[in-house]
Amino acid sequence: MANKTAPRTGEHPQDTDQMQFSFSRTIGPGRKVVPPEPAIPRAAGEDMKKRRRKNATSPKKASPSTSRKKSKPSSAKKATGGPSTRKKKRGRGYATAESMSKAQREISVSEFFAKNRHLLGFDNKRKALLTTVKEAVDNSLDACEEAGILPEIHVKIVQTDTDRFCVTVRDNGPGIVKNQIPNIFGKLLYGSKFHRLKMSRGQQGIGISAAGMYGLLTTGKSIRITSRVGKRSDAHYYEVQINTKTNAPQVVKDKTVEVDWDHGTEVAIELVSSYQKGRSSVDEYIELTAIANPHALFAYVDPAGQAIEYPRATETAPAPTSEIKPHPYGIELGVLIKMLKDTRDKTMAQFLHGEFSRVSPAVARTICDNAKVSSRARPTRIGTHEAETLYKAMQETKIRPPATNCLSPIGPEQILVGLLKGVKAEFFTANTRSPAVYRGNPFQIEVGLAYGGELGPDPSKEEETNHNESVVRRGKVVKTKRAPKQAKLMRFANRVPLLYQLSGCCIYKSIVEIDWRRYGLSQPGGNLPQGPLAIFVHMASVWVPFTSEGKEAIADYDEIRKEIRLAVQDCGRKMQAYLNRRKKQKYQADRRGVFERYIGELVNACASIKRINQRELTTNLLAVAKGVTAQADEELGLDGKAKRVGAGSLDEPGRPRPGRSTGKPVGRGHRLGIAPSHTSNEYGENTIVVDRSEVAAGWPLFNGDMES
Repeated sequence: MANKTAPRTGEHPQDTDQMQFSFSRTIGPGRKVVPPEPAIPRAAGEDMKKRRRKNATSPKKASPSTSRKKSKPSSAKKATGGPSTRKKKRGRGYATAESMSKAQREISVSEFFAKNRHLLGFDNKRKALLTTVKEAVDNSLDACEEAGILPEIHVKIVQTDTDRFCVTVRDNGPGIVKNQIPNIFGKLLYGSKFHRLKMSRGQQGIGISAAGMYGLLTTGKSIRITSRVGKRSDAHYYEVQINTKTNAPQVVKDKTVEVDWDHGTEVAIELVSSYQKGRSSVDEYIELTAIANPHALFAYVDPAGQAIEYPRATETAPAPTSEIKPHPYGIELGVLIKMLKDTRDKTMAQFLHGEFSRVSPAVARTICDNAKVSSRARPTRIGTHEAETLYKAMQETKIRPPATNCLSPIGPEQILVGLLKGVKAEFFTANTRSPAVYRGNPFQIEVGLAYGGELGPDPSKEEETNHNESVVRRGKVVKTKRAPKQAKLMRFANRVPLLYQLSGCCIYKSIVEIDWRRYGLSQPGGNLPQGPLAIFVHMASVWVPFTSEGKEAIADYDEIRKEIRLAVQDCGRKMQAYLNRRKKQKYQADRRGVFERYIGELVNACASIKRINQRELTTNLLAVAKGVTAQADEELGLDGKAKRVGAGSLDEPGRPRPGRSTGKPVGRGHRLGIAPSHTSNEYGENTIVVDRSEVAAGWPLFNGDMES
């Protein structure tokens, strides 16, 4: 039997943890019997053989005393921490550089947005329906305005199944050429508006094709297009699908059809969605679009079959816009280097004058001198270091702001027309700021305010009536005061309503930071003002800085926020003047009530002292009271000025008031085609006051029928 023994005298000691095998008997002097190998399991034996084959290829160094002994070198090295000659095998789950390179491939833009459709506004079913209608209507309005046609937009939503709707939008625009129909509706990032600096609703060439892709993914149905370019041309009908792998259109059907309209385009998309009334709905979008586009006619049919028509309020189409070149303040260094390489101009002076806006030959020479670059140098030979110096010189040189003929603002008069058409209030005012610039892009801010009327009760009158509600809390009756209604904020970008991401929008942040208490309204901390108020804010720009591809909110720039604040404050001062006049009227009416209350006692006291005609004295005292409080009887015209004094034609002492108004129909109100107004305006320009007793019920959004 093998025993573990210590090394003999005269032999080199082995590792203490190694097993030594020996036998009790010996054969002759100096000779040893080699011990047999210990019994090893079959599986372990095979593993040992493999290890021995590997070790056989490498040279071994044996000690003189143990040259004939065999040991386990691998296990010994493991125990002593020596290096192992065994190669590490790669696990089956790990990849190599070659296998990873084979997996690399190009991603189509349509394939990307098909997986990330929430970036385009298709977050949920309700929002998907709104986005589809919005993209189709925006394209229709752009096409009509570019062709100089007053838009007539027909929108119809039909429910075909549970959570499935068919959206049909038709316009009277110029139509689409036959060979362009598949690319426009079946290819992402295909359009005519991305590379030009000109105000338009669409920018990226994604919207309508993305809506068709969403309909294809959710229902498997193709997008259906019918277009006609003129009365003498045929109407072409297409059924198109988008190939998400190649971002290319696939034409399913192409034929000629008969239609009963002379020119225009009709788009039908079936998709999985949901329809609900209320805030951020299709109904609200159509109504706000009609307010911001008073020159357009909208005919809308909801899924319930109810037809609503928003008539055209003016026959004046928006002014046509012109395309401008980029401004030096609005480009970046990488863009400048690319422009230098791609230009065909032969000199730097020609390049700067021809490729940028507001750069005259004199300004071009100044930029070259500041950059220490020759004005005769070839642009294609400008290096990266020289381009960086040129870029800094462009930013430091004083250059005029870009031209504003690329913008087509709504205008204060048209804003008033739109507000009067949709919002049934009693006070209206509007203001359009002068063009400003952010990052070299021109923009304009327009603001309108509507107060009173059907927007809600007056907070001051609610305080008098003291409408308190009694509720039971923890077994006790507690009186709670009903807070005034919050103001309605309408946000627009290039005449398109913005219905989502309210708190992340620059317009909302600008409105909230204004102190509305100065203008007679209450305002909780960090919120919109409270009261019967509607705020209209519109940004017109060649490139609106949206926060996402869904175009739901405007990015926060200091230049934009400043212009919004100044425009709102100007309108707020006009509203404050109107509210102050109303307070004075109420004060004078209260004074008259006090006088009339004590006139009878005063007449009786006089009659007890002296014999008088009590009826005549009463009549005279009433006339004096009305004369002193004449402001309580004033009726304001459309321009905000008192147009009829009535019984109050006396001044404070009771004498006739000189120079009464003639009431000739001149001024802004007459040009608006609403009602006559007066020459002067007490509250400033672009202000209209409507008799509240004549105010009819407003549209659902401002009549309390769309509360969500």
